[in-house]
Amino acid sequence: MKQRLTVLGSTGSVGANTLDVIARHPDRFEVFALSAATQVDLMLAQCAQFKPRYAVMASEPHGRALAEKIKANGLDVQVLWSSDAIEMIASHESVDAVMAAIVGAAGLAPCLAAARAGKRLLLANKEALVVGGEVFLDAVREGNATLLPIDSEHSAIFQSLPEDPATWAGRVEKIILTASGGPFRTRDPASLRDVTPEQACAHPNWVMGRKISVDSATMMNKALEVIEARYLFGLAPEQLEVVIHPQSIIHSMVQYRDTSVVAQLGTPDMRVPIAYGLAWPERVASGAAALDFHALAAMTFEATDSQGHPERFPGLQLAWDALRAVPGTTAVLNAANEVAVAAFLDKRIRFDQIHQTNLATLAAVSPSKPHTLDDLLALDARSREAAQQQIGRLKP
Repeated sequence: MKQRLTVLGSTGSVGANTLDVIARHPDRFEVFALSAATQVDLMLAQCAQFKPRYAVMASEPHGRALAEKIKANGLDVQVLWSSDAIEMIASHESVDAVMAAIVGAAGLAPCLAAARAGKRLLLANKEALVVGGEVFLDAVREGNATLLPIDSEHSAIFQSLPEDPATWAGRVEKIILTASGGPFRTRDPASLRDVTPEQACAHPNWVMGRKISVDSATMMNKALEVIEARYLFGLAPEQLEVVIHPQSIIHSMVQYRDTSVVAQLGTPDMRVPIAYGLAWPERVASGAAALDFHALAAMTFEATDSQGHPERFPGLQLAWDALRAVPGTTAVLNAANEVAVAAFLDKRIRFDQIHQTNLATLAAVSPSKPHTLDDLLALDARSREAAQQQIGRLKP
């Protein structure tokens, strides 16, 4: 039988790459539902190609616009809108697997819905764990869901670990996440205040959305990945390490008790971890180019402050600080960063003020341990309000 999929965030880079892999295997996969935020025309094209039962837009205006175009093109697709509709297609009884690729905390509720419904959950939305933490993991356990990481780093770790999670604690010394270093790896830290959004979004290796591209430039994406790895793999914060690997060939590594290191290598193409997640435990063609070791010039590694400039990536340390703090602190950090990055992209604050906003928000918000989705959403809203207040005090 074909695996029926809901793709949340289908018009984003991960969603589009997921559909590319699905299209290569029409005998294995079929699309049950798609969701998007604002890209009506791209959603229309996806509906025409994949013919889902449902297409869901995040807001009513975009939903109505899509519905008109779906009708005009004679497509048999039911168009819905609202957060409730997104949760519905994530937990629908006809769905086998859910690709969770909605960016930010907005993806938390549908991830929880899919987890509680016992779905095979392909997690590209790191905020589900960064914000959701134990609340999300409890939902996975309650629903007996299968959780498969899609971020290239976490997929690499998953592929490098023993098959039985019960053996991880006894065998694994540490996890080493690799980072490209982004576009400012060698830039003078004193000049970072002058960075433009266009420069921050020009990643040297990966083609990504604007928000995650900025996170890569600040290395906040790696901070969030450290937090995600803590929850995914159950290791202590001190067993998580980050090393800069500019070529993005080794996607992450696991060091074992005997000092052996197992790594996963591949071209920097998101279709590789997506294909692995879709077909696990089997493997299928991804469409990505294979590594050519004869043409590979070098693989190099650097410490995150290797050039004596720890101020280049000050946000990275916040991952360990937040993990050791009161439960809920990681949700505060995520909310602050989302607000700060949006303000930077809108040119309301400078690049270096993203970190200032994150620090100030962490100092201003004192979380208590969240137990429910409502607790998480309330903490997220309070943190966003605090971040906006901090931004209002800054001078660009």
